Amino acid sequence: MLIGLSAKNGILIVEFANQLRDQGKAFNDAVIEAAKLRLRPIMMTSITTIMGSVPLLVSVGAGAESRFSIGVVVFFGTLVSSLLTLVIVPTMYALLCQKTQSPEYVSRQLEAHYAEVG
Repeated sequence: MLIGLSAKNGILIVEFANQLRDQGKAFNDAVIEAAKLRLRPIMMTSITTIMGSVPLLVSVGAGAESRFSIGVVVFFGTLVSSLLTLVIVPTMYALLCQKTQSPEYVSRQLEAHYAEVG
């Protein structure tokens, strides 16, 4: 669950940045705006997941130890993964993709090349 949530959030930040680059935004502006646009949905998802784990943390009775363990993992895992997604994904995207073109630019180049050849 944690890996899926983090991966989804990271993929959406990158996809939003690519869409903004396709619209003609400057690279750094696209990365910053994508992170800003995804901040609220990521925080809403994270907060609801974290709050959903609170009953696991405060449960008592038979089997409470195992529910507590799961609650700790979900609570802190979601907290850490959300913070890392909001910081690490845009940073790594900016470092690794700064010298590249947007995906639609590459598609337009290929279409132009095939129009000339074929």
